[in-house]
Formats: sequence, structure tokens, C-alpha cells
Amino acid sequence: MRTKVEICGVDTSTLPVLKHEEMRELFVALQSGQEEVREQLVMGNLRLVLSIVGRFAYRGEQADDLFQVGCIGLLKSIDHFDLSHNVRFSTYAVPMIIGEIRRHLRDHHPVRVSRSLRDIAYKAMQAKEQFLTEELREPTLTDLARMTGLPQEDILFALDAIQEPMSLHEPIYSDGGDPVYMMDQLKDQSVSEDRWLTYVSIKEEVQKLDKRQQNILSKRYYYGHTQTEIAKDLGISQAQISRLEKSALKTIQEHASEKN
Repeated sequence: MRTKVEICGVDTSTLPVLKHEEMRELFVALQSGQEEVREQLVMGNLRLVLSIVGRFAYRGEQADDLFQVGCIGLLKSIDHFDLSHNVRFSTYAVPMIIGEIRRHLRDHHPVRVSRSLRDIAYKAMQAKEQFLTEELREPTLTDLARMTGLPQEDILFALDAIQEPMSLHEPIYSDGGDPVYMMDQLKDQSVSEDRWLTYVSIKEEVQKLDKRQQNILSKRYYYGHTQTEIAKDLGISQAQISRLEKSALKTIQEHASEKN
């Protein structure tokens, strides 16, 4: 006996489940001009939307709202699905539905992000959706940089800035018993409050440096590149890279000392 669960007025226990061949026949009909089969495709895939909405339950958003947004992603997937790619519809639709929900969550983000960062992030997300549609795989950072013409570091920073804050009460593991929450994994005896405050302070100072200095420090201490590799990448000498790096580190150290 199915359990009745209503969302947006839809009794989910009555939703149909379409087989792969049935889906293909309906898409052939739709793409040949039979618009009346669109509703069958929508109704036959609402369970897919429901399963994805469940992934975002911890965000505190109303399930009805996320379901409606997910349905927009489903409609876009139905309109743009290409049978010639020879993949299951769900493989194509899931990333688009998730993308639509994430865009909704970003637009209602509780943390204020600068307009310039949002613009970069949105360009990157649009490029990602285009890449998924054309290549049917997740793009790399290099792919996004090539498509947008933006530096990889800027894209990485912008995408990081618009991420939804993670709840400390988000379950990250469960084996059928008591779940393990994010807050259970945060305690680390090796990291003191002073070290954490120092990290936050240094991060703020790095963001005040000019773009080239930020780029150099990012490549040196985040990606682990040598000064010679960075010099070749930026088209300047290794000696210049050394001077710029030392200057940036000195500036950070001086500002950190002033605060203390």
C-alpha cells in the first residue's frame, strides 16, 4: 500500500513511472510536433524531481517551493533533450534540475556577496550548464576559464563566495542508526582559537592585495607552483615574481602586526 504524500497539491502516491522505451516514444512524438504528450512526460518525471528535492531538505526551504523550482528545471530538460545523444533522460535532467534549485538558493542567499563576484559566478554557472548540455559531463575549471575568458582564480573565488552556508546540523553519514552531523566533525585539538583568528585575519589581508599579487600567492601556496613556473605563466622574470611575492608577504605581515 502506497503512502499518500501531497506536495503542491499533487498526490505523489499516484504519480506514474515511465519505462525507458515509453520515455523514448513520448520524446519522439513531442519532437515531431505532438505537444499534447508534454504533460505525460512531465507527470512521468515528477518522482525524479521529488528525489532531488529531498537532497536539499536540510536547507530549511519549503519543500513546495523547491518542488516548483525543480519542475522548472524539468521543463527546461524536456524542451532541450536531444535523443541523438543516446543517453537516458534522467542522466540529462538531473544536473539541470539541481542547477535550477541551486540558482534559486543562490538568489535567496543569506550572505551578501559583491555584484562583481556574483556576475563572475553567474557567467561560470551559465557556461557550466552550456557545457553539460553539449558535452554531457561536468566541466573542469580550465573548461570554464576557456568558455568565459576569465582567470581560473577569479572563477574559483567567485563560485566559493556564493556557496550556500552549510548547516552544522546537516547529517553527513548514517548507517541506519544515529546520524553523524557536521558539528560532530569540527572539533580539532590541533587548531586553537588563536590560530583560527590568525587565519581569518590573513585571509582578509590577502583580499586587499592587487590581483597580480593574489594570483602569485594563490599559485605558490594553493596550487604549489614554483616561482619559475609562475614566471613562465605570467610572462615575467623569476626575479620579478620573487620580489612581488616578498612584497605581498611583507604587506600581510605588517598589517597583521598592526592589528596585534
